[in-house]
Amino acid sequence: MTKNILITGGAGYLGSILAPELLALGHKVTVVDGFGGDVPSLATSCANDRFTPIRGDARNKVLMEKLITKADVIIPLAALVGAPLCARDEIATMTTNFEAIKMIVDLISPNQMLLYPTTNSGYGVGETGKFCTEDTPLRPISLYGKTKVDAEAAVLDSGNGITYRLATVFGMAPKMRIDLLVNDFTYRAVADKALVIFEGHFKRNYIHIRDVTRAFIHGIRNYQDMNNQAYNVGLSDANLSKLELCERIKLQLPKFTFLESSIGEDPDKRDYIVSNAKLESTGFRPQWGIDRGIAELIKGYEMLNIRRFTNV
Repeated sequence: MTKNILITGGAGYLGSILAPELLALGHKVTVVDGFGGDVPSLATSCANDRFTPIRGDARNKVLMEKLITKADVIIPLAALVGAPLCARDEIATMTTNFEAIKMIVDLISPNQMLLYPTTNSGYGVGETGKFCTEDTPLRPISLYGKTKVDAEAAVLDSGNGITYRLATVFGMAPKMRIDLLVNDFTYRAVADKALVIFEGHFKRNYIHIRDVTRAFIHGIRNYQDMNNQAYNVGLSDANLSKLELCERIKLQLPKFTFLESSIGEDPDKRDYIVSNAKLESTGFRPQWGIDRGIAELIKGYEMLNIRRFTNV
């Protein structure tokens, strides 16, 4: 059944994959975005009569109220993403990452669907050897993590919304981000063939951007059963340390050399392993493993002007 889907920030890294996929399924898609920069990430979608781009700000209540009344599904992707970017502009972070989401929560009706992407960065520093589940206390250690956790609470407290605690996303997209860990390490392996690691034992979970898109589609199709719950979204076989990730990259790029420095530390102290069993119990299974994603990135880096694709 065709749905009217509203995506804020839909021209970014996630949206540049998600919006075309939703259009391909026959849905009507409206994207609100500032469309900054010189990367026309949704250019090919303009040929589709069911696509509507709107240059605007997701914090604009007058605009959002008008658009939300026409939507069956709202997917708020607009956000300042990552600890470094959020630290540079705390006001924009609060108004975009939390206040805009709270506004959407207050505007939607019970017969509308809300699917909100948060982050498993909210787990902060986990307990050694213990998986973080959706019941694990959230202890964010950055403004980015705190605003996303607060926004998730607003969604769940409303009684209407699915929240996805995304693992560290990787993979190629029309609006690329190189600063994400797998994307970054693979680029350094391709371009520099060498990398110095700080605190290489720190672990995280990972998920391919196309599987994130599939998780949203899965949520739309199973909304009634999944509603008002949080779900970790990641690869169950990819709770990897930085050093383990480098080993996986080296399998495909044998000339890649990496070493762990005994001096210095990583300012990003996130360290946790995650269980994705709850989402898997709904029938969802990722299709893109780490190795397949690394192979994709290696090909992609043959084409990209890397400096255009960072958010800081």
